[in-house]
Amino acid sequence: MDGAQISLTLPDGSRRSYAAGVTAADVAQDIAPSLAKAALAARVDGQLTDLSRPIEADAALEIVTAKDDAALELIRHDCAHIMARAVQEIWPGVKVTIGPVIENGWYYDFDREEPFTPEDLEAIEKRMREIIARRDPVTTEVWDRDRAIAHYKANNEPFKVELVNAIPEGQAIRMYWHGYWQDLCRGPHLVHTGQVPPDAFKLMSVAGAYWRGDSNNKMLQRIYGVAFRSKNDLKAYLTMIEEARKRDHRKLGREMELFHMQEEAPGMVFWHPNGWTLYRTLEDYMRRKLGRAGYKEIKTPQVVDRKLWEKSGHWEAYQENMFIVEVDEEHAREKRINALKPMNCPCHVQVYNQGLKSYRDLPLRLAEFGSCHRYESSGSMHGLMRVRGFTQDDAHIFCTEDQIETECAAFIDLLSGIYKDAGFASFDIKLSTRPDVRVGSDEIWDKAEAALENAILKVRNDYQVDPGEGAFYGPKLDFKLTDAIGREWQCGTFQVDFNLPQRLDAEYVGEDGAKHRPVMLHRAILGSFERFIGILIENYAGKFPLWLAPRQVVVASIVSDADPYVGQVVEALTRAGIRAEADTRNEKINYKVREHSLGKVPLLLAIGKQEVESRTVSLRRLGENTSQVLELDDAIAMIVDEAVPPDLR
Repeated sequence: MDGAQISLTLPDGSRRSYAAGVTAADVAQDIAPSLAKAALAARVDGQLTDLSRPIEADAALEIVTAKDDAALELIRHDCAHIMARAVQEIWPGVKVTIGPVIENGWYYDFDREEPFTPEDLEAIEKRMREIIARRDPVTTEVWDRDRAIAHYKANNEPFKVELVNAIPEGQAIRMYWHGYWQDLCRGPHLVHTGQVPPDAFKLMSVAGAYWRGDSNNKMLQRIYGVAFRSKNDLKAYLTMIEEARKRDHRKLGREMELFHMQEEAPGMVFWHPNGWTLYRTLEDYMRRKLGRAGYKEIKTPQVVDRKLWEKSGHWEAYQENMFIVEVDEEHAREKRINALKPMNCPCHVQVYNQGLKSYRDLPLRLAEFGSCHRYESSGSMHGLMRVRGFTQDDAHIFCTEDQIETECAAFIDLLSGIYKDAGFASFDIKLSTRPDVRVGSDEIWDKAEAALENAILKVRNDYQVDPGEGAFYGPKLDFKLTDAIGREWQCGTFQVDFNLPQRLDAEYVGEDGAKHRPVMLHRAILGSFERFIGILIENYAGKFPLWLAPRQVVVASIVSDADPYVGQVVEALTRAGIRAEADTRNEKINYKVREHSLGKVPLLLAIGKQEVESRTVSLRRLGENTSQVLELDDAIAMIVDEAVPPDLR
């Protein structure tokens, strides 16, 4: 209706009246010219939108400036468009596709016959800064499908035609212009190109990517970039990336002779003696911690008939990620279809179901270092971080609804201690609540979600809520730890499951003599041994604390006359439970120091004539340039004390 007025509520609670169709830019100018100058976008009823979008009804309005968290996403989104424009300005024949925002930056996929080179990336960066300096306005319109398709056909942009055709009927087709250059996008975007900080972005790399992720489609070239609010933020990120490169667990795994992977077994780990020692040390530690926490360790089969996976629901939902095994049974009329287990949950229910359970048996905590296999695409695999064969530190707790809170609090306490022992001082907790599609009554969900929240508050008072992101079978907690260079890793999880006990007929006899369904709590702390070891390698840059180090001590001779005493020292350390080895090669001691430093051996004991005569050792720690001369017995006592695992101190 002409002349209609709307009421806009500002963040401070005040209200202002405007004519319907007013824009957020108009409101910012009305509030203060300085705000209008600083404005990047707006939130209307919590939804991020362009400053130029008309507001037609009463709403809550917030002006977004560079201080707002959303500013970074806007900057990165505009960088994607500006980069695509720069590419087409330099090479007009290149076809553009999509360019979304990702963590720390963005990417954009291009169809170009010649590969992009490092020199090309430099040229693109230079042109991007020129576009930013032009301060070209960013404008938007909504077009109908026919007009958008005709536009892209006329401009020979077949990928955009395909994207427009894929947009559902009735959904807006929004077109954006950055100056003269146009792209199909949901938005929102900045007001003009000059709002992108010209010294706070960098193009990082080029990779191949199939159009729309389908290997049957054309291979495109994907350019990755990063962007931040300031030059200093970019510098800090690039420093972190360089540090991460030095800490790459694949590189350190080779140098420390921990593991390798090869084409004949993609996604599977070949553990070397040093790596397997590290693995077993961690496993032994976890076994002790779980035993003290009341878990009973079990072992279940790796190959299970499809009938169990069908009953559990995994066959329908997860089959494409499962390794299928066909077996010709001797007396069977047809081949039997089995699968390598991708997770342990259904097998743990089978153990629970053996024998009648009473409420007195609950909670029952069943733990397994379960060997699992999942088919991961070759492009997604990354060293130990994403593999096809892995071992979970898995456990399932069968309990009553009233025991969820207590079990969750005990789990968080257990997890906190393990992360601390592993060297991670801090971690975050995310609570994912009920999704729209779920099993179980609202009453049970209310109880489960409240139990998880109360359990968190018993241990700490800070956590994030992720509404609607719980599993269909129950709410869950995810645990993210922070490593030495500030990266976050999601490892632990605690999930409440009302579904699987129902599907697999798990029961217990309650105090009332009737049969009830237990609640099943899925939980893991490390996630998988493989990935957690990869994280440990990068967190410590291979310089493990003595209790974890696969090679704890090397005893190296300076002269050959010291060889017999070197053997005696190694024998004494080994008897004391220390992982020690001798280095009596005919090499200079400086060479040995360099080599064992590269192998990240924590302690090097150098033995020369003087040490032989005085029954001492010259102890040098990894990363230090000075040595300490100690009596042999004192050195052994000190090393033994330092090598005790944290849980045994």
